[in-house]
Amino acid sequence: MQTENGGTANEPRIIFENNDVLVIDKPAGLIVHSDGRTHEPSVCDWVIARHPEMKGVGEPWVSPQGNTIDRPGIVHRLDRTTSGVMIIARTKTAHAFLKAQFQARTVIKKYLAIVYGHPKEDTGVIEAEIGRSATRPRRWSAQFGAKGNKRAAVTHWKVLKRFEDPETAAPLALVEAQPKTGRTHQIRVHLKAIRHPIVCDALYAEKKPCLFGFTRPALHAWSLALELPDGTRAEFEAPLPASFAKALTQPPF
Repeated sequence: MQTENGGTANEPRIIFENNDVLVIDKPAGLIVHSDGRTHEPSVCDWVIARHPEMKGVGEPWVSPQGNTIDRPGIVHRLDRTTSGVMIIARTKTAHAFLKAQFQARTVIKKYLAIVYGHPKEDTGVIEAEIGRSATRPRRWSAQFGAKGNKRAAVTHWKVLKRFEDPETAAPLALVEAQPKTGRTHQIRVHLKAIRHPIVCDALYAEKKPCLFGFTRPALHAWSLALELPDGTRAEFEAPLPASFAKALTQPPF
């Protein structure tokens, strides 16, 4: 099955590769690693099939069911439904080097999202703790009533374009989001908190119709900038999926 950002549903596209790292464009619909409950293709499976010597690089994950899941080279993750750029370490030394940057929050991550409505401001900073929602189904929330161990989260955002859905004339906006922290569902949760949730996000915009041809949340990990183990500074970009490229051609509102 072809995906809108290239390859097949279980085949990432290689953006860059050397002896230290592997940079890929992950297609939407592909999980990064198993959740311990289901058996389906993952980025980790693809990595091991391509580079079996990477098995054991990095840190395994223990699922709630007690299953130990190998995560070869994984230093950060993308949601199943999110497409875009990921960097994977090929050696233990590279893994430690990259992990330190993610922990120190020196990695610059830029995402593109198409959201419902037209934000009044052109730019903004969302500083809102993220915890579990008080209602069911339980999800992450940055709004009043969130429960549990809430964690600080910061997201910078700016509007790149305001336009309308060509079929319904509903207002939409193309937004660049730059998370300064790395919380679960952070961008999705924060954009909902400012009342501009991501288009077709069944979890955080469940009562809104999918627009602009999306069948998954309109979120794409566009750019990743960091230092490589050889000391060079690099920025990698994942090509825009078709729907995001289409947004750039729409008449501005």
